[in-house]
This record gives sequence, structure tokens and C-alpha cells, in this order.
Amino acid sequence: MTDRTTSSPRICGNCDGFASAAITLGGRNARGHLRTITAHCPACNGTGHARTRRVREGARA
Repeated sequence: MTDRTTSSPRICGNCDGFASAAITLGGRNARGHLRTITAHCPACNGTGHARTRRVREGARA
């Protein structure tokens, strides 16, 4: 008997799975650490996976 495999989630087409990035703001704080912010992909909200669309049966266009 073969094992069942689960389908892998679809990778976001906008960010190719790299949903978050750390961006330096330039300069350092008082302790010498780089100041950074985190930017998330707006299409997948930082998850890296594309959302699936549900098709409603009997829906009118």
C-alpha cells in the first residue's frame, strides 16, 4: 500500500516564497546595532503561500 502524500501549498507568485525582508534604514542606534524594519509581501501578507480561490457552484457571473 502506498502512503498518501499531501499537496504542497502554492508558492506566492509575487514574492516567490520569500515573503519577508529586513531592510536597513542606514545608521546605527546608541548600542551599535543596525536599525532595520521588516517588510512583508502585500499579496500573501508575509506567509509566502498563494491564497486559493473557492469556486462557488451555481454562482452567476
